[in-house]
Amino acid sequence: MTSRPDRLRPRVFIDADALFAGSASPTGASHLILQLGELRIIDLFASVQVRIEVERNLAAKLPAALPAFRAIAAAACQPAAEPDPVAVQSLRASGEADPSDAAILAAALASGCRWLVTFNTRDYRAGEALTVATPGEFMRQLREQLLALA
Repeated sequence: MTSRPDRLRPRVFIDADALFAGSASPTGASHLILQLGELRIIDLFASVQVRIEVERNLAAKLPAALPAFRAIAAAACQPAAEPDPVAVQSLRASGEADPSDAAILAAALASGCRWLVTFNTRDYRAGEALTVATPGEFMRQLREQLLALA
């Protein structure tokens, strides 16, 4: 049996809030997304900025979860491309993302991701190149795509 080419796997960028939730709880859509990334069913990306934010928040709120986060992130998430500073400024100016989240959107786009998974969907404007969805919504749409293949 021939494996599917990597290019057919969904490319997903995970924002800090969803990565935090998936690392802190062994249940829920965020954790399932991390499992799919670890199994390489999806190509899951997180930027350095996202990882630093999650580390900082876990250290403040759930320090006992830090070792599990590090293991999960290392196994599930590929490093995202670092965004071009000009692209970040352009996204801030265009209003496609909340100014504080423009670097996240730029990293997702630079990594060739088709999905940005976040609980803060209102902070981003969806476009043709990228679908912004909550973890639950992403899982619903992925399930529909998989069922359509059957």
